[in-house]
Amino acid sequence: MIQPVFKTRYNTIELAEFKTLINQKISLAQKDLKALKDSLQSHIESSGNRSEWDIETSAQEGERELLNRLIQRQYHFIRDLQYALIRIENKTYGICRKTGQLISKERLLQVPHTTLSIHAKQILNKKSA
Repeated sequence: MIQPVFKTRYNTIELAEFKTLINQKISLAQKDLKALKDSLQSHIESSGNRSEWDIETSAQEGERELLNRLIQRQYHFIRDLQYALIRIENKTYGICRKTGQLISKERLLQVPHTTLSIHAKQILNKKSA
């Protein structure tokens, strides 16, 4: 009886496809990051040097905080994508860090920076709930 061969790693061609996808996502994410930074800078410049505290100033502070959180989130997203590129170079891309099994190609196409399979993610979510 012939035993089925289970794939343990993605091949060079597949890794090149993922690398292209990730580089595209990094490029888009960097553009989004620049837009967020520009928006924050514009927001800061438009608020001027107000010495009075009013409702408008409070709203502007809230918007600035939101922009800062979005900028930090974008930095983390770009960092995670760059880490994925390192895993591609190391030929460890697509291997679940919890189970050691191959993450499905469909999942990686949707979330190319993931390090968890759907199964591992579900287990993690159950533990934290």
